[in-house]
Amino acid sequence: MNELGPERSRGAARTFCESTLAAMTAEDRIAWALETLPGQHIVSSSFGAQSALMLHLVTRAKPGIPVVLIDTGYLFPETYQYIDQLTEQLSLNLKVFSSSRSPAWQEAREGRRWEQGVDGISAYNHENKVQPMERALQELDVSTWFAGLRRSQSSSRGRTPLIESSGEQWKVHPVVDWSDRDVYRYMKQHRLPYHPLWEKGFVSIGDTHTTRSLNDVSSTEELRFFGLTRECGLHEMSFGKSGS
Repeated sequence: MNELGPERSRGAARTFCESTLAAMTAEDRIAWALETLPGQHIVSSSFGAQSALMLHLVTRAKPGIPVVLIDTGYLFPETYQYIDQLTEQLSLNLKVFSSSRSPAWQEAREGRRWEQGVDGISAYNHENKVQPMERALQELDVSTWFAGLRRSQSSSRGRTPLIESSGEQWKVHPVVDWSDRDVYRYMKQHRLPYHPLWEKGFVSIGDTHTTRSLNDVSSTEELRFFGLTRECGLHEMSFGKSGS
């Protein structure tokens, strides 16, 4: 159990500037965060193409850590199968959060918002991804959130920091500087499975209606949301408690 008080923890985290954390391995970054940053820790996962990597890294360091999944109800059947596979293989403490309105109810009232341009996509993502994650952070009383973002995944993630804070809450990206080759080596070394759709060219996997295969696009920026936006809002939200 971490015995550092909040003020000391924040000071220690700030002392570990980006360049210091950059010199550490992903395993050491996770160990440092678990030891130094206070309160409840979670790891979020979309159970996308290479999600086994981050789940393996964090659960090896902290078995039983809550794994937060935001389920829109529109995930691929293969994604649900992958969730079951990794939950059993890695003994995950899975916590699933969804919108308070069912997909059918939303469509009856709002239509297919993902077909209504940028504003429709934004409204859909806010209800089905951002709001459930906000509820997860509150209900689980989260202080530190581990996420598997990598800068090489898209232009929108090119400047993602190793660590960021909002109020008393911290977000840590231990593999943010990893390349695809780094991921491949780790997955192979630990015999971790890729998402079942990986071999079909799906390298960025979300909802069925806004995900495209490499075989169906002319640019990697078009893999999600028809190229209109790259992010779903989860990693752009203010993650501090009490809306901070």
